[in-house]
Amino acid sequence: MGRTRFDFMPAEVAKPAKMNLTLVVLDEPTPAFAAVFTKNAFPGAPVLVGRERLESPTLGALVINNKVSNVCAPGGREASERVCAAVAAGLGLTPGQVLPCSTGVIGWRLPVDAMERAVPAAVASLAGGSVMPAAEGIMTTDLYPKVRRAQVGEGSIVGIAKGAGMIEPNLATMLVFLLTDLDVPRDALRSSLRAVASRTFGCISVDSDTSTSDTVAVVSSRRVPCPDLARFEAALEQVCADLAEDIVRNGEGVHHVMRVRVRGALDERVARGVGKSVVNSPLFQCAVNGNDPNVGRLVAAIGKYVGEHHPGLDLSRSTLRMGGRVLLEQGTFRLDQEAETALVAHMKDAELYTSVPPPDGLTFRPPVTFPPHERAVEIDVDLGAGPAECTVLGADRSHEYISENADYRS
Repeated sequence: MGRTRFDFMPAEVAKPAKMNLTLVVLDEPTPAFAAVFTKNAFPGAPVLVGRERLESPTLGALVINNKVSNVCAPGGREASERVCAAVAAGLGLTPGQVLPCSTGVIGWRLPVDAMERAVPAAVASLAGGSVMPAAEGIMTTDLYPKVRRAQVGEGSIVGIAKGAGMIEPNLATMLVFLLTDLDVPRDALRSSLRAVASRTFGCISVDSDTSTSDTVAVVSSRRVPCPDLARFEAALEQVCADLAEDIVRNGEGVHHVMRVRVRGALDERVARGVGKSVVNSPLFQCAVNGNDPNVGRLVAAIGKYVGEHHPGLDLSRSTLRMGGRVLLEQGTFRLDQEAETALVAHMKDAELYTSVPPPDGLTFRPPVTFPPHERAVEIDVDLGAGPAECTVLGADRSHEYISENADYRS
């Protein structure tokens, strides 16, 4: 891993900025690599280049920059290729063996000249032993670096991720890099990544906006025999599930994580759709942020999705729970003053932090740098209509989220 940081002046605004250039380099190029990308129809140039790299015989390095996402910028693809060529020259690789990833402001051009000048420093900083420099280098609005690991026999899988806002993936999410020494064949690696990404990163949302730059990549050094492909995929899923939850927990301005378990669905697509409708409801997000168990908004979010996409689905047998307490059964609410008090307590217990009034009265900032884990507003939905289930993770909507995104570029 290697990283360097440099100053540059964006071509679009007269305001100095800083960029991290991060390298992930294998000891030798490998044919065992895989990646999945955003489904946004305005993909960033690095995504376009990355899709082409999947046809390369081998991969030897990844180069990641923050601050500028290189989306729809003039000469964007050429800029990504220039950066790859500079990295390749510094590492003794071919440009086709380097996978580029960019994250940050959409629309700005990459400062290619400054990035090329920074490559030697990034190469000189390469060191083994820890992924933390890379996990820190890829951050943008993240409060903390995200690292997860799983052991499989004599080998392991280590993953790092960045992502806090513009999160509503259809396959991948934000930037995630997974490293393993387990020898998994290329085709099996790609099959496992597609399946795992759908079940983990495909089941989270912070603000319902699909990024233009989402990328999840996995590379293997192939140094350790893989004892069992099923064990490998299970471990890969655990690492990805943990990183997915970290991304939501560290979402921009997130006070509460919402864990929505949907059961009794006709198929997994329906279960996922119901869960996404709940966590993406602005009204319900605001209610959760205020520790207000306004369960009418929960019911409305479920009914909205079902009414639009599956109008023939009978919800009269459905059951809803929050914090383990039954809210609705057989189409009828089960609410009283005791339930209201218990639900408020559950939401307060799940709160990661409370807002602190800002000195200027305008710009709210999170008062923590590492939100506590193992807290969530637990919502269970049983549709009573079939065998399928899905768990979706989402977040509330806060003052801090508005401040972050109102002032992101300024």
